[in-house]
Amino acid sequence: MILNILYYHVYYMSGDAWKEGGIDATGALMVLTLKVISCAINYNDGLLKEEDLRESQKKNRLLELPSITEYFGYCLCCGSHFAGPVFEIKDYLNWTEKKGIWTASDKGKSPSPYWPALRAILQAVICMGLYLYLSPHFPLTRFTEPIYQEWGFWKRISYQYMAGFTARWKYYFIWSISESSIIISGLGFSGWTNSSPPKARWDRAKNVDILGVELATSSVQLPLVWNIQVSTWLRHYVYDRLVQKGKKPGFFQLLATQTVSAVWHGLYPGYMIFFVQTALMIAGSRVLYKWQQSLPPKMAIVKNLLVFINFLYTLMVLNCSAAGFMVLSFHETLTAYKSVYFIATIVPVTLILLGKIIKPARPARTKARKEE
Repeated sequence: MILNILYYHVYYMSGDAWKEGGIDATGALMVLTLKVISCAINYNDGLLKEEDLRESQKKNRLLELPSITEYFGYCLCCGSHFAGPVFEIKDYLNWTEKKGIWTASDKGKSPSPYWPALRAILQAVICMGLYLYLSPHFPLTRFTEPIYQEWGFWKRISYQYMAGFTARWKYYFIWSISESSIIISGLGFSGWTNSSPPKARWDRAKNVDILGVELATSSVQLPLVWNIQVSTWLRHYVYDRLVQKGKKPGFFQLLATQTVSAVWHGLYPGYMIFFVQTALMIAGSRVLYKWQQSLPPKMAIVKNLLVFINFLYTLMVLNCSAAGFMVLSFHETLTAYKSVYFIATIVPVTLILLGKIIKPARPARTKARKEE
């Protein structure tokens, strides 16, 4: 079944309809692919010794196969089939059986989902309104038009920023609609806060933090605020599993994870180039962050300057790289990248190389530490 879903997903690649501003069945196939794979891996983890597993594996492992009704319910339930977000089958089973956080407790009855769902719907309406307003002004076809090549560098790079900014509101819309449907079902509930009185949290279905994306001060933050649940899936099922015990993750794990994400989106050159670019972007941002963290407190001005540089770096590289994600074809991707002199590739690679040469100073050990 997994191979069949992967075949249909790759054959009918996501992108054709999405590039034109529409949404087609490939989005559902993408979500279904992740659900089927995670279910199979979780069952396999249930066959392994618990002491050999990571915390996320212990939490999500299945000790027995779900029934056919449970399995298909998980794959197709709650509006998530259309465009996500992805969630674990164990959470789904606990929700259907009123177990775990859905068990009646002394904190009261199940919290009302209506206000959080309405808030997500209002967010969706605003996002779609902005997308419909902006999209006619920043068409993707402009990248290959003669007038675009006549513009100066700063106008071209500004256009790439606005094209990426405009396209994101389409995704903000569809994720907000999906979030509202999962919240209203009750599955979006993710527990209670420790405040007094406790408040319900509804972030299980949250797939994007809009301000977090647009104002990210580091590229490392982007997977935590964009397509959040898929980023979590990639971390648990790809990134973490490529790291050997006792060793730290490196660029290989990051590149492999981004490559898997590219193939999952579809076999378009634009996707592959974009996700390789994001691996470079994150690695370059890490260099800036290490330099920033190595500075002593007395150099607060320089440290704040590096934070601002990292913000500008993230803004520039993300939006210039996003052209590949949007136009998809090899020719259009290279045309867009070439028009800004491949700045989104050259700058991250330069930072990575500088990071090998200019290594940040290690924090000085305290006197007590030295005596030990």
